[in-house]
This record gives sequence, C-alpha cells and structure tokens, in this order.
Amino acid sequence: MDKAKVAYKPVGLILGSMSGLVAGTLFKTLWKHVKREEDAPDATDEHRRWREILLAAAIQGAIFAAVKAAADRGGATFVRRLTGAWPG
Repeated sequence: MDKAKVAYKPVGLILGSMSGLVAGTLFKTLWKHVKREEDAPDATDEHRRWREILLAAAIQGAIFAAVKAAADRGGATFVRRLTGAWPG
C-alpha cells in the first residue's frame, strides 16, 4: 500500500462521518422549507402517500451522494497536496 492510500484512510473515515451529518442536516432543512413540515416521511408511515415517500427518499439519496462525492474528492485532493500522490 502506498503512502497516499495510507494517508487517505483516516481522512476518508473522518470525512465520511462528517459528510453523513452534513447531508442529513441539509436534507432536513430542505424538507422543512419545501414541504413546511418538521419531519420527512418514513417508508412505514401509513399516512403518507407512495409518491411523497419515494420523492423524499430520492432527494435524500441525491443529497447524500453529492455530499459524499464532494467530501471524497476534497479528501483525495488534500492527500495529494500532502503526499504528492493521488490516493485512488
């Protein structure tokens, strides 16, 4: 294993945890503004329609994927600056 991959391991773990928290907060904030509701629907919420549940899940997934990609890319860039090599 090269030094860039070793250096990226702790960076990736920290960024992964932080990006999950950030994405969750972004989704909850967006849902509050769009639907004017405190909580997003759960898949098992019997009083919500399918369309609303699937829309919420799709939005949440897109936010999580975008935040994770940004965090991973930023972490890899940081490691390259630190070590001179790309960790991928």
